[in-house]
This record gives sequence, C-alpha cells and structure tokens, in this order.
Amino acid sequence: MTERFRVGIIAGMHGLKGEVRVFPTTDDPQRFRKLKTVYLVGRKQEQILTIRSVKFVGQFVVLGFEEFDRIEDVERLRSFDLEIDRKDAVPLAEGEHFIPDLIGLSVIGEADEAIGTLTDVLETGANKVYVVQRPEGKELLLPVIPDCVREVCPEKGYIRVFLMPGLTDL
Repeated sequence: MTERFRVGIIAGMHGLKGEVRVFPTTDDPQRFRKLKTVYLVGRKQEQILTIRSVKFVGQFVVLGFEEFDRIEDVERLRSFDLEIDRKDAVPLAEGEHFIPDLIGLSVIGEADEAIGTLTDVLETGANKVYVVQRPEGKELLLPVIPDCVREVCPEKGYIRVFLMPGLTDL
C-alpha cells in the first residue's frame, strides 16, 4: 500500500511573496484548505512544508508556505510534487480505492487465468478505465463497470475481471 499520495504539482510562481501555483492532482482541490503540511518532493529532495495560505485562481491552487516568503525562494520548485501522508487523505467510501494502491496489481479472469498487470487508470466522463499490460506486450483497456470488474482486492494483490466479448479484439 502506498503511504503517501501526490495532491499537486507546482506549476510556477505567483506574485513576489513566495507563493506558488499548484496544479491539483486530487479529485477535491478544496482539500488544500484543511491541510496543515505537505511534503515537497523533487530532484532527489524532500522537505516538509507548513501551509500558510490557500487561495484559488482559475484551475490552480495558490499556496503560501511558512518556509518561503520571496519569489527567489520558490523559483527552483517548478515541477516539484506535493504529497500528503495516507492519514491525511480524504476518506473513501465503501468499495473505493486509491489509484496508487491499484497500480501494479495482477489482473485475473474469473477462472484465475492471468490477464496482465494494471499500469494506469484513466478518468473518462462516463466511467474509469483500467489500462492493463498484457504478457505479450499489448495494452488492454477495461471499463470499470460491474459487468466487467468483478472484484478488487489490493490487499491480496489482484483484480478479478470478466472479459466481455470483443474487449480483447480492440
């Protein structure tokens, strides 16, 4: 299980007082209002930062940190990740899973036959789609719907699916 989750990527600076524009990678950008600290991760560096201020500008979250108060302090942080501990993550509803906990799981069929390994989860308007790397190297796209995804067991290391007719022909 993943112990930390990325909640944003620093996209650039905002103003002259050490604030940064963050592209949120979380479903709920408002969650930044409740966070007190984040991990700054990038270029083989890691630092815990204390959030001083949060505001929203367009699609970005603008954060100020106690540790920085000048633009020169944050110029080098572009493309750095902001992460949080699992304990600070938004609670999930029954049957929901964090995407990082799913990546790398074995995907098996109803008769326990190996289908591949989950490599990504795509967000579409209608439903999520699992990207599965097949043993022969091809990718298989599986819609995350009850007819197809039968069981998700990250604690046991697998996702059980039913391959609906035509899915493997694409």
